[in-house]
Amino acid sequence: MAGSFRDLTVFKKAFSLAMEVFEITKTFPSEEKYALTDQLRRSSRSVCRAIGEGDRKRQYPKHFSSKMSDADMENSETQISLDFAQACDYLTIEKYNELISKSEEVGRMINHMVEHPEKSKPRNR
Repeated sequence: MAGSFRDLTVFKKAFSLAMEVFEITKTFPSEEKYALTDQLRRSSRSVCRAIGEGDRKRQYPKHFSSKMSDADMENSETQISLDFAQACDYLTIEKYNELISKSEEVGRMINHMVEHPEKSKPRNR
């Protein structure tokens, strides 16, 4: 679909990060399956979901900003889970820094959208 949320750079970066999180969490201990692994996967995927939902609300600036704020919140939750994963030695410091850096980039892009909803005009579909 042309003009889709899937074309947004922020969505592509968030999706890529969520897939990287999925792959890396495969190496986490089995006792973390229903705790850290599940939470990290869900929050990273929720960033993408909120971006997609927000894109559909572009014509309503307050709703759009609210959804982008949700995406930012989920991105912060992902970072906190990454903090725990690194503290538990499930991630090397290099991999942790790489994932945090990617998450921070996504966060900056989301925050820009929240702070400047007027630049996010409805597109022809």
